[in-house]
Amino acid sequence: MKLKNVLIVVDDMEESIRFYKEIFGLQVIVKQEGNVILSEGLVLQDAKLWADVIEGDIIPFNNTTELYFEDNDVEGLADKLASNNIFVRVQTELTEMAGGQKMMRFYDPSGNLIEVRT
Repeated sequence: MKLKNVLIVVDDMEESIRFYKEIFGLQVIVKQEGNVILSEGLVLQDAKLWADVIEGDIIPFNNTTELYFEDNDVEGLADKLASNNIFVRVQTELTEMAGGQKMMRFYDPSGNLIEVRT
């Protein structure tokens, strides 16, 4: 068995595509009805479609999952987030860990938690 993709739910597909493209450099691989597959195996699914699938409510900003990225320039990412016209809610400000590793946590525009470390 092999894990192929990770799916996250988004409430504005175009805003989410723009966010992941501008912030992380991910590219659209396939657009399907209600789903977009991005490079690196990330799948965006429209919140309305997902609500129908689970027959329930979607709870953004729930802290039960996290997308983890590594980047050699976390300071540059923090600057990009601050100067970008896409709203993000910062959970953990840019922090230097013991040993010099840097990290920050923030939510994407749909409330999915993201962590980035050097």
